[in-house]
Amino acid sequence: MSKRNKIIYWVATLWLALGMASTGIVQLIKLDEEVTMMTRLGYPLYFLPIIGVWKILGVIAVLLPGFPLVKEWAYAGFFFAMSSAILSHFAVGDGGKEFFGPVLLLFLTVISWYYRPLDRKFISVNP
Repeated sequence: MSKRNKIIYWVATLWLALGMASTGIVQLIKLDEEVTMMTRLGYPLYFLPIIGVWKILGVIAVLLPGFPLVKEWAYAGFFFAMSSAILSHFAVGDGGKEFFGPVLLLFLTVISWYYRPLDRKFISVNP
């Protein structure tokens, strides 16, 4: 892996981790703004701590060395959560401001996944 690709990977991954961890914590503590948004989107409030816990576990999985299959699941979870957030905001007619966070986190998820080093990839070996 080139030095350039390592830098791209770590910058994207650290920003992704920061974004997912901070929104996960906000969801866990049920911050008023988050409760208002989830209500506006039509989701039950019990989703907040569930999503928050999964985001934090995903951050841990992506940052820790080893466990490449768990990393794949974490990236998939991030992708589904952020693409679902984008579609949810679109469905209720939200404006551009509400799209910024999920779009940025989706972009960082894809960049981090694409540039991850070989030792962080799940490689299936079929006989």
